[in-house]
Amino acid sequence: MAGLLIIAHAPLASSLKTVVEHVFPNDTGVEAIDVTGEASPDEVERAAREAMARIGEREFLVLTDVVGATPCNAAARLADGVTVRTVVGVNVPMVWRAATYRSAPLSAVVERALAGGVEGIMEAAPSDPQRHA
Repeated sequence: MAGLLIIAHAPLASSLKTVVEHVFPNDTGVEAIDVTGEASPDEVERAAREAMARIGEREFLVLTDVVGATPCNAAARLADGVTVRTVVGVNVPMVWRAATYRSAPLSAVVERALAGGVEGIMEAAPSDPQRHA
C-alpha cells in the first residue's frame, strides 16, 4: 500500500486530511504537514520524514500545493521517482482518488491522483439559468 503525505501551506494540508477522513474514516495511511510562512525546507523535510515513519509504508505519494514554494521544495527532496513520488497541485478530487487506490502499485496511484485532479476541475453549469435574470 502507498502511504499518502500531504504537504501544503497551512491550513490546507490538515484540511485535506480531514476531507479524506470524512470519506475514509478508518484510513490511517494519510498524514498532513501544514507549512507556515516561517518554515524552512529543511524543517518541512524533517517533519515529512517523521510522518512517513509514522505511516510505515514502503511507498509514498506526496501531494503538495504550489510549484516552487517551500512545501513543494521539501517534497521534491523526498521523491526518488521509485518509492516516493510527488504530485503538485493538490485538490480534493485528487486526494480522494489517491486514497481510493492506495492499495494499487505506486505508479497507478500517481496516475489515478493526476486523473482525479484534472477531471475534478470544470465549470459548473447553472442549474436554472432563467432564475438568474
